[in-house]
Amino acid sequence: MTDATELPVLDAAQARLLGCLIEKEATTPDVYPLTVNAAVSAANQKTARDPLMSLQAGAVQHALRALESLGLARQQFSSRAERYEHLTGKVFGLPNQQVALLGLLLLRGPQTVNELLARAERLTTLADAEDARHHLDRLAHRSSALVVQIPRGPGQREDRWMHLLAGPVDVEAVQARTTGAVPAAAGELEHRLAALEARVAELEARLGDQGGGDPAPGSGAQLS
Repeated sequence: MTDATELPVLDAAQARLLGCLIEKEATTPDVYPLTVNAAVSAANQKTARDPLMSLQAGAVQHALRALESLGLARQQFSSRAERYEHLTGKVFGLPNQQVALLGLLLLRGPQTVNELLARAERLTTLADAEDARHHLDRLAHRSSALVVQIPRGPGQREDRWMHLLAGPVDVEAVQARTTGAVPAAAGELEHRLAALEARVAELEARLGDQGGGDPAPGSGAQLS
């Protein structure tokens, strides 16, 4: 897939899982590529996710296989269970910084440059807000744009950015939804929560591997 190729349109589960694969490659490399068990835990985290989701193992496995069919993920096999890795950078021809920013937008919805800068610290290296904005501009001005800038609404101090991998964005609806929203913490508390989530995910992945593989697929995906 190249810059000029039409973008895939992901559903909510597929977008969440692609974001999870991008995130966990950086934050828990010891258990990456992810098993289905680890991917379930990552998708259903209660912090660093918007919206919160409650995906069953079967829905996660289905989403991962759909990403594989789109060329955005690849399945690997270990002695115990199938594992999945993302191919985002290769497919879209992106540097690591842009992959990380896209992953954050997949996981957490519309965000400001400063929110993305703080949250990207665990995933990649960005010099400052201008560097983050430069990479977002590159993502937005490709022939097939991967992100869009959402102009600030009433009472907001900054523009926001949103990914386009789930199809066209209704800018006015996003403005209305985010106007007056309480900004997410970007300081020490968020970093501590993110580190704790990463550690829990790693432990759950290890326990899942020791349990002899993935559970029998369930059915359906439900937003909390």
